[in-house]
Amino acid sequence: MPPRIDVDAAPVASFVLTDHLAAGTDSGWHAHARHQLLFAGSGLMHLETDDAQWLLPPQQAAWISAGARHRVRVRAAAALCTAYLGPPTPDLAGGARVFAVPPVVVAMLEHAAGWDVRRCHGDPAARYFAVLVDLCREAVTRGRPWFLPTARTPELARAMAHVLARPGAPHSIAAVARAAAVSPRTLARRFAAEARMSFEAFVRAARLLRAMSRLLEPGAQVTEVGLEVGFASPAAFSRAFAAFVGEPPSAWRRRHAPHGSAGDAESGGARGQRQRGVIRTCYRGHV
Repeated sequence: MPPRIDVDAAPVASFVLTDHLAAGTDSGWHAHARHQLLFAGSGLMHLETDDAQWLLPPQQAAWISAGARHRVRVRAAAALCTAYLGPPTPDLAGGARVFAVPPVVVAMLEHAAGWDVRRCHGDPAARYFAVLVDLCREAVTRGRPWFLPTARTPELARAMAHVLARPGAPHSIAAVARAAAVSPRTLARRFAAEARMSFEAFVRAARLLRAMSRLLEPGAQVTEVGLEVGFASPAAFSRAFAAFVGEPPSAWRRRHAPHGSAGDAESGGARGQRQRGVIRTCYRGHV
């Protein structure tokens, strides 16, 4: 059996590994010496950094800067492909960013995942990874807004926790401020200064991120999910979801639910089998 590779002690600058995360996996907080380009082949992942909590859906990518503390959690099984990019790779995000990548990037990741990690060196490999990063450069600037900021003060943390506990409730800033033991004016200032978004924008993002996750659960119905997260009508939910995600909730569910179309089945099935075969032989470390 080939030796297992410690991702922070690999003898090459850049390489690609694949992984299959079992349901309930929690990587714990950690950081890596290399930048990471993480592609979610199947399954929904929750990516946390010191600054934000990101949702990483299937067929989307995340950039994680070298040295950035992060944690990856999944509720259901997921498959991913990760490029670990060492010097002289530039930092494209200054932290973490979730974004869509063109099909050529996915193909390059899957191709490089088949290489022997110990032989990913020399000019050909360096040129290959330089092209991969260049293809991601513009995509990162069009990052998805699928995150919630992290609070720095106890008052804002209490307010955020109150909203997240029941995102579908009819939250007003006055009611949430009472729950957080601050005045509405102080809470509005905390959201602007710490979260860099308004209270209303935070509530909307919390509702829509919950909806994105719920729609991928078995048996979830678009109308029920919309009402559950606080929208008064299916039309209002569909408009808000499409503006936030880029497609209506029904289309999102068809494309990404693990029990959906034939394309979804291939993503989580045959492709997942290829990924699991690689990871057992070459990976040791955290995502």
